[in-house]
Amino acid sequence: MNILYICNDDSKPWQKAVHRHIPEAEFLVWGEDVVEAESVDYVLAWNPPPGVLATFTKAKAIFVLGAGVDALLRDPTLPTHMPIVRLVDPRLSSGMTEYIVHWVLHFHRSMHVYARQQTARQWVQYENTNPAKRRIGFLGLGELGQDAAHAVLMLGFENIAGWTRTPKDLPGIESFVGAQGLDGFLARTDILVCLLPHTKDTEGLLNAVTLAKLPQGAFVINAGRGSLVVEADMIEALNSGHIEAAAFDVFTPEPLPQDHPYWTLGNVFITPHIASLTTADSATQVVAKGIQAIIDGDLPDNVVDLTNGY
Repeated sequence: MNILYICNDDSKPWQKAVHRHIPEAEFLVWGEDVVEAESVDYVLAWNPPPGVLATFTKAKAIFVLGAGVDALLRDPTLPTHMPIVRLVDPRLSSGMTEYIVHWVLHFHRSMHVYARQQTARQWVQYENTNPAKRRIGFLGLGELGQDAAHAVLMLGFENIAGWTRTPKDLPGIESFVGAQGLDGFLARTDILVCLLPHTKDTEGLLNAVTLAKLPQGAFVINAGRGSLVVEADMIEALNSGHIEAAAFDVFTPEPLPQDHPYWTLGNVFITPHIASLTTADSATQVVAKGIQAIIDGDLPDNVVDLTNGY
């Protein structure tokens, strides 16, 4: 069994993990090892150059080394005759949940205000808002969103809602569905958590019109995709104070250009796409289960629906 790794990150942790969890496999690195295209059985890929994947015509599956698959789907030569599997890994979920919980608490407890006060050497106390009265809204309730929403719920935030493409029945979470449910969802949301993937339907979803539907002084946390946001509209909403503050982990393009206005906005908090990072050992265990499913004649879990884009 030949497993080909296509990624710009260090291959050594992945080689070690594959040898541990799939000992019968030969681990090959694209661009380093001599690879006969027809000998590749499985591909582990993250942001491969367009056209590369099409050369591995005999591969049985492509395993994406992250939760997002939009980079692959932009490749017009992407081979669609084999399963393309997105990564659903407990370590990815826990990392994202930590990130979301951090920023929800940060804004809920006015830490952005106290940070400014420290710079100005001001000592002013503000009353804490009851978490049961703070309205949290999740744009997207996939594996990552559900895990984060559950964690926030356990912290006493009782007024939680989610907006999804199709109905979801989740305990303690009010459901808003489709285009007809978006306005109502936004109007009741004080802290908006964005975890949607990039699709033709989600691109530019947060724009001047939809941002205006949020309550005055709302907060935005985007750890989904940069393409969800029309940046000029977001900057205007931040400058006007309609959006009190925001935390962004994803951008278009990445890295964020040095001259981008976000860098100098005092109510914007930037992280370099680190909300949830793939861990080789944990992810390889998920890949190993997927490969075993294929060997057993089944489909692995979390095969990408090419129609929906995730």
